[in-house]
Amino acid sequence: MAFRAVHAQWGTVFAHLSDLGCGRTWEAVWKVKPPAPLTCDECGHAMYAKTSRTGLRFFAHAPGAPTCALALESIAHHLLKLELANAARDAGAHAELEVRGPEGAWRADVLVTDPAGAWKTALEAQLAPITSTDITARTAKMRADGVASIWFSDRPRPPWLGTVPSARLTRPDGAQHLAVTEGLVKFDGHGWAAVPASLPQFLTWAFAQRIVPHTPRTPMHYPLRALATVWTAPHYIEAETHHLEEIEREWRAREIRLAQMEKAQEKKRESIRARNAISRAKALEEAAAAEQAARARQAGRLREVALRYRAGIAQALAKLAHEYNVIATVGWSTGDPRYAGGVPFVDEHGVPVAVFDPAPERVRGDAFLLLAGLLLLFPSEASQHRFENAANTKKNHRPIDGYLTDLVETPPTGAAGAPPCTCSAPQLIAKIHNARYPAEPSEQMEPAAALFRTECRACGRRYTRPWRRIGSDPLPPTPRTGGRNTGPQDW
Repeated sequence: MAFRAVHAQWGTVFAHLSDLGCGRTWEAVWKVKPPAPLTCDECGHAMYAKTSRTGLRFFAHAPGAPTCALALESIAHHLLKLELANAARDAGAHAELEVRGPEGAWRADVLVTDPAGAWKTALEAQLAPITSTDITARTAKMRADGVASIWFSDRPRPPWLGTVPSARLTRPDGAQHLAVTEGLVKFDGHGWAAVPASLPQFLTWAFAQRIVPHTPRTPMHYPLRALATVWTAPHYIEAETHHLEEIEREWRAREIRLAQMEKAQEKKRESIRARNAISRAKALEEAAAAEQAARARQAGRLREVALRYRAGIAQALAKLAHEYNVIATVGWSTGDPRYAGGVPFVDEHGVPVAVFDPAPERVRGDAFLLLAGLLLLFPSEASQHRFENAANTKKNHRPIDGYLTDLVETPPTGAAGAPPCTCSAPQLIAKIHNARYPAEPSEQMEPAAALFRTECRACGRRYTRPWRRIGSDPLPPTPRTGGRNTGPQDW
């Protein structure tokens, strides 16, 4: 089926035109003898005029025709082309069906031209599936020859819609013309909304450039799909631009206000930090003086209790040495209220460098001033979170930059309920990297003692007090008998 054919004497004739486009009537080619000399301008095969039962006039290929693109087109496609041509004429333009481009590079379903010859536009009826790449390439070929194109479909959701200048058509109940239901929009101040229009009205606006293709930069109102290309009036494009510029101005003004507020807040924080630095330096000086006084008294009862029974002390000292490069010991001023129930760690000069496991409910006064400037170590995540959560609820006892806290990973201890070594002269063996080294009791807990396990050869129990390694050479392996350990020194 085709609506266009080539007459040997009259040239191109159109079945849908009352005068066939050459001043002749339909009866001049329909059921005449001899048959009218009609051929297909696509394949060159003979054609003849034909009328359907409903009165639709068209041209059909004579028997024996080769494969021809026109012959393969569906009735729905031909009818949509006819509707596009009629709507274009109603819009005041000249329309021809199935026009080939230069050297056959493309073929327009309907080629619409300005009566004054100022422009050419191809109206494409696309009902068959097509990829976005193909439809873009076909559009580019026409554009290269100075022909714009508009693609149409009456399918519910053509996937290529919006890839190129296009519109989706429907026929409202009782309407004479098809209507554009998707692809034509207007800007309502915040986003894009659909504009209903008949096909002739849409084409009238498009030919006069009262509507143009546009890439939206603001959202499409539901239920519209977000199309890459829509049709809209130039003043709506300007309205969208003004809207986006206003949003940009408001955003920049907001950023300026926030920057000014942040600058003022930072200036206030710097003033607070300066005052706090003085207060904390004084608190640290007083704590160091209290440590020196406690060392002079050599009481140390609470210090010894912490060393013996407070879990995680050794690991905390090792963490200070390995991760913070600070060699520290447990302070003699343990029990001073300024540490909020925690254990002070002091350097070789007796100056506090960290506090182990302080109680959040005891952080007040001098304790707050001191702890706010020191590293706080905790033996478990629970104790760390408990302290931090409590600090966040105390506005008056919360440092402006927060507390500096860290977690000590305590390795698993020996069997549950097993008492540690209590020998008066323990014989110690330390296991370090799968090797065994001799060790001896020490007055201070060294970093290695916090990381590796030591047991007493005399009683076979774990030694939990401070120790140090003797020498750098490991002991020879312990012999085994019958597949079982031969002594308590093996573990």
